[in-house]
Amino acid sequence: MTTEPGPYYYQYGDEGNSSDYLSPSQSDNLLCSLEEVRQFSRLFVPVAYSLICVFGLLGNVLVVVTFAFYKKAKSMTDVYLLNMAVADILSVLTLPFLAATQAAEQWLFSNAMCKLVRGIHTINFYCGMLLLACISLDRYIAIVQATKSFRLRSRTLAHHRGICLTVWAVSVLISVSTFIFYQKYRVQNHVPGGPVQESHVCEPRFAGLSEPLHWKLLMLGLQLFFGFFVPLLFMMFCYLFIVRALLRAQNSKRHRAIRVVLAVVLVFLVCQVPHNLVLLVTAAKLGRLNRSCYGEKLLGYARQCTEALAFLRCCLNPVLYAFIGQKFRGYFLKIMKGLLCVRRGQKPAGFSCSRLPSEAFASRQNSETPDNDNASSFTM
Repeated sequence: MTTEPGPYYYQYGDEGNSSDYLSPSQSDNLLCSLEEVRQFSRLFVPVAYSLICVFGLLGNVLVVVTFAFYKKAKSMTDVYLLNMAVADILSVLTLPFLAATQAAEQWLFSNAMCKLVRGIHTINFYCGMLLLACISLDRYIAIVQATKSFRLRSRTLAHHRGICLTVWAVSVLISVSTFIFYQKYRVQNHVPGGPVQESHVCEPRFAGLSEPLHWKLLMLGLQLFFGFFVPLLFMMFCYLFIVRALLRAQNSKRHRAIRVVLAVVLVFLVCQVPHNLVLLVTAAKLGRLNRSCYGEKLLGYARQCTEALAFLRCCLNPVLYAFIGQKFRGYFLKIMKGLLCVRRGQKPAGFSCSRLPSEAFASRQNSETPDNDNASSFTM
């Protein structure tokens, strides 16, 4: 296995090596030590990724359990929410591998695991983003196009599994480059004032390709387009018309629904915009020789922090799209109450195992309001 420069120095203009760092044989005026960024990542990434993994698993597993054991996925929104929870679960399951890599400062697993972990994470990232776009469009049809929604959504509902399968297939297709280019390979780490050390990394490798910069830009472009711009355009367009329709509606719940819509958009922007701005800056800098060392260090810090912030979306999705809905919350409380009754073998103190007050309220609401699919799972 060949060796390449390791992650201690930035190599200006060498876009063929995925490590992008400079060996001591280069000119001294091109050296830029990223040791401080490496030390920060070694402490920050394992802690942040571990917390995101725990809370992301907890929230999304509860969503899947609720759908599986009580609330069957009947509407299009329910199907999208269930698939998004599955995608988020698979995505956060890759974080322990990335956290262990940062703590050990090298890839500890096989080349097959390198491709598998990175590939699974990429597929589920794209799938989650595309499902956000689907949910936005579904809510637009249900609320803004209310007079036509029954015909449109009943026709679409018959093919809802096909729509989700298409989303997964598209996600796999645009993730093929991840499986191809990510590899485990050995690098040389040139520590200042110390001996040369060797370690293994799991990174995209473009060595040997005629146009490595073009392939690198292609991967960044796919991530920006499908992982940010597509869901952003759908959300901004659909939710803008949803808010306008809710403002015109004579409904006592409209203000709460508008707040939820704004919260959904705000969380997406806060979690995704910083990381995608870093990706845009990274893409703009590719191939340039006149980079400042301070700028590269700042970009390194920003990349680690904004990536963790983007992963945080997996923890917030269950709150925004499931538990905030009154009906879904009622179903979840029924499950928790049933488990509590089974565990204790008796009625829990303070309430009857036959019925919760919140369930009675939900039941009364359902009896007064027709159960149509125009009521959003997360806005009502």
